[in-house]
Amino acid sequence: MQLDTKDQVCIFSGRATEALARKVAEKYGSELGNSVVFQYADGEFQPSFEQTIRGRKVFIVQSTIPPTDNLFELLMMIDAAKRASALQVIAVIPYYGFARQDRKDKPHIPLTARLIADMLQAAGVDRIITMDLHADQIQGFFKVPLDHLFGSSLFMPYIRSLDIPTEDILFASPDLGGSRRAGMYAKTLGNSFVICYKQRNKPNEIGIMKLIGDVKDKHVILLDDIIDTGSTMVKAAQLIKESGAKSVRAMITHPVLSGDAIDKIENSCLEELVVSDTIPLKRPSDKIHVLSTDWLLAEAIRRIVNYESINDLYETTIHHKGVIERL
Repeated sequence: MQLDTKDQVCIFSGRATEALARKVAEKYGSELGNSVVFQYADGEFQPSFEQTIRGRKVFIVQSTIPPTDNLFELLMMIDAAKRASALQVIAVIPYYGFARQDRKDKPHIPLTARLIADMLQAAGVDRIITMDLHADQIQGFFKVPLDHLFGSSLFMPYIRSLDIPTEDILFASPDLGGSRRAGMYAKTLGNSFVICYKQRNKPNEIGIMKLIGDVKDKHVILLDDIIDTGSTMVKAAQLIKESGAKSVRAMITHPVLSGDAIDKIENSCLEELVVSDTIPLKRPSDKIHVLSTDWLLAEAIRRIVNYESINDLYETTIHHKGVIERL
């Protein structure tokens, strides 16, 4: 029996991002698949699909945020789907954890981003959908197709909605590594950008920071893929504000927000922190505005199922109300 396109697709979730997965399924026009995780007394767990997936295209939504149980749960679900005769297994990983370990910048350390790519492929994944990887070269760690979505699809419409003249906006990168991202945003709006040059004493600890560029009388938007402790972002915002900027806000795709990061944001000079829901917020904050990735992930799934190009997802923004805006 030939299945309809909708019936061919099953969207499931791991425990880390169940709320997002439910919204993605709703935007796609289906219900979230029925799966459970059995927990043993010693901490061991076992995912199980509670419906038939034979011959189906199975999409598993799970960000690999700490603890590592979330990564292992995704691997186990991929393995279970393959053993249940799924036609295809596609891992939807809104936040690809361990992505900061993408190169050997000193001796005797692992290349963990590559290790996880190998593990996903060994489990039997057929395709990956992810968003704003920390480093573009991670795409080359996979031998299966990888669809890399960008946070700009969320942030550019938000920027356009701000009551700020476009010519008064200036983009900023909190470090040299993010200068390419800031440059792409600046090119899209025909603006310029500045860079905060920093030196670290050790991971998550900044030594010195200097500003490269003029921000006087500008509304500055700091851009990055990850905000972890918040120290870099808060320090960069303070430096920019002291250098004459009218306002400073940050737009970050993945809100890791470890420890007291939210408190730092609330006590900073930032007007607001705009993030996506690739990682659930630990607690709400008046200074943090969350934009949902549900429509973007659902549209990527729809196009993959229908063998359509997702290339123009990088060039257009499709709002949840159906309005299309050219970037």
